Amino acid sequence: MAIRRQLTLFVPQKEAELIEAIRLRFNPLQYDLIKCHVTLCREHELTDLTQIIENIRLSPLRSIRLGFGKPVRFANGKGVLLPAVSGLSAFRQLRELILKGVVKDPGEQEPHITLMHPRNASCMDADFAFIEKAELPQTISFSNISLIEQSDSDPWKLLQSFDLAADM
Repeated sequence: MAIRRQLTLFVPQKEAELIEAIRLRFNPLQYDLIKCHVTLCREHELTDLTQIIENIRLSPLRSIRLGFGKPVRFANGKGVLLPAVSGLSAFRQLRELILKGVVKDPGEQEPHITLMHPRNASCMDADFAFIEKAELPQTISFSNISLIEQSDSDPWKLLQSFDLAADM
């Protein structure tokens, strides 16, 4: 059995409504696997989960606000994502605090929300035209980090949730 773990920022329900409607319509397999989110730390970075959880609990972690751009296609046009275009330094700082003492150089990770995952969807031109016209959220505040787990290709499960302090 293959087990994957990630730290994720789930999109709050209000902002998620239209995103989830698009995901359900154009990528129902991915919709069934996981709610819309921004991946904060990938499985290969979570090598010392005890230290990472301690970092989350002891660091002064604040909620972050990300601004999102227009949808873009990727993976030879099969997938569609919403790229974060602002709030990137706050995202990077959050990752650095969480991964302190575990990952020497967390590197750059481009935050985004996947609307159509190329693993189980294929974006057609008409699909993308529809998505481009949708009034998707331009900014989203994230006040919670979720530790999630997937066994084989089963839906992701929430293991633990951590609240972030309100941004001042």
